[in-house]
Amino acid sequence: MIESKDKKNINDLFKHIESIPLADTHEHLEKECKYIEEGPDVLQDLFDNYPQTDLMIAGASRSAVENLVNSRNSDIEARWHGVKDAWELCQYTGYGQAVMLTAKELYGIEQITVSSIEAVREKNLQYRKPGGILHMLKNVGNIDHVQIDDFVWSCSPNPAGLDFFFYDINWAYPSSGVLNLEDIYLETQIEVINLKTLKAAYENIFAKYADCAIAIKSQYAYNRSLFWQERMDFEVEKVLQKQLHGEILNEEDSLSLGDWSISFALEMARIYNLPFKIHTGLLYDCGSMNLENVRPGNLSTLLIHYPETRFVLMHTGYPYSQELLGLAKHFPNVYLDLCWAWTIDPYNTSEFLRHVIHTLPSNKLFAFGGDCHWPAQSIAYAKQARFWITHVLSEEIKDGFIDKQQAISLASQFMNINQKKFFNLEEKRSKIMTIYSSITQK
Repeated sequence: MIESKDKKNINDLFKHIESIPLADTHEHLEKECKYIEEGPDVLQDLFDNYPQTDLMIAGASRSAVENLVNSRNSDIEARWHGVKDAWELCQYTGYGQAVMLTAKELYGIEQITVSSIEAVREKNLQYRKPGGILHMLKNVGNIDHVQIDDFVWSCSPNPAGLDFFFYDINWAYPSSGVLNLEDIYLETQIEVINLKTLKAAYENIFAKYADCAIAIKSQYAYNRSLFWQERMDFEVEKVLQKQLHGEILNEEDSLSLGDWSISFALEMARIYNLPFKIHTGLLYDCGSMNLENVRPGNLSTLLIHYPETRFVLMHTGYPYSQELLGLAKHFPNVYLDLCWAWTIDPYNTSEFLRHVIHTLPSNKLFAFGGDCHWPAQSIAYAKQARFWITHVLSEEIKDGFIDKQQAISLASQFMNINQKKFFNLEEKRSKIMTIYSSITQK
C-alpha cells in the first residue's frame, strides 16, 4: 500500500513531468505541404509507423498491412478487415499502446472499429491545415523542439517553425559505401572523377548545411555491421575507380568506401562542432535483421579512434542495452538517446533508465524521440514517454533511492536541459535566424 506522502510526491512528480516542454531529438517528420496534401488519413495516423511490424509478426500479410495505410483506398472496412485479427494479438505491445494513445489523445477513440474511424474523418482534416504540425507538436504535445532526419543532406531553415524544426545531415548512404554520383552532382555541381573530387563534393555539402544542421545522422546498421576500421586513401581510391568504371563493388569494397565516408563525416563533425548520431540495435521491419551487425559493442574501435567527436548512440541498442551502458560509462564523448525505445519495449527501457540513473552521470541521457513521420504519432509517443518516465522515477522514490526533488531534477535534465546544452540549442537557433534573414533579404 502506498503511503499518503508517497502519493503526494508521485502526484507532484507527475504534474512536473507533464509540464516540461519535452525535447524531441529524433523524428522523420514530413514537410507541411506533404502533410496537408498527401495524408495521413485516420488509419495512417494510427498505423503508418512501427505498429505495422507487430501486425506482420502477429500474422497479417504484408499486402494487408500496406493496404491498411493506403489512404488512396477509401474503403475503410476492407483496409481494417485485413489486420483486425492481428491487431487483437498485438494491442498490448509498446507499439499497440502508442496506437491507442494516438486514437484517444488525438481522436477521442476508445476502441478501434470501422465506425469509430469513419466518425473522425473530419477531425483528421482539421488537423491537416497550414500551421497544423507546429500547433500539434508545440501546443498539444508540449514539445520544445524536434530534430528531424528526413534522409537528405539539406538542412535549410524551415519557415514553418524556424526555432522549432531542426534537421540532421543524413549520412546513411555514404556510411554504407553507397555512392550516388548523380545526386552528388545535383547537390554540389562537382563531377566526381577521383577521391580528391569526392572530398571536394562532400566538403561542399557540409559548407552549405552544417551551420543550420543540429547533427549528423547515420543508420548504416541497416546495410552493414556497425564495426568500423580505418581506411587509407590509396585503397579507397581503387574502390572508387572501380565504381566510376561501372564495376560492381563487392562487400569489402563497400565497407572500405563506407568506413572512409564515416571518417570524413567525423572530421566534418569536429570542424563544425556537430554531434554524430548512430542508430544501434533493433531494425525496423521484420525478417531481415542480422543481430550481430547491430550490436553497439561493434562501435568500440570507432569511439577509441575519435575521442574528440561527440557521439549520440540511439534506441538503447535493443536488445543489447548493457553494451550501450558500458560504452557510455567508459567513453566521455558518448551520450545515449531513448528515441523509439519507449515504444519498442517500455519495460526494458524502464529498466534501462534505472540503470542509467545508477550507472552514468545525469548529463549523459536524452529521454525522448518519437522516430515518426506524422505529428499525431509523435504526440502519442511523447505521451507514452512521459507516462513511463513518471513510472520509473516514482519507483525510484518508493524504493528510497531518490527523493521527490531529486526525481524532479532528473526529469528536467533527461527531458529538456541535457538536450539544450549538448546541442547548443540557443546558439543554433540564433544561427538559423541569421541565415534565414539573409536568404529572405536577397
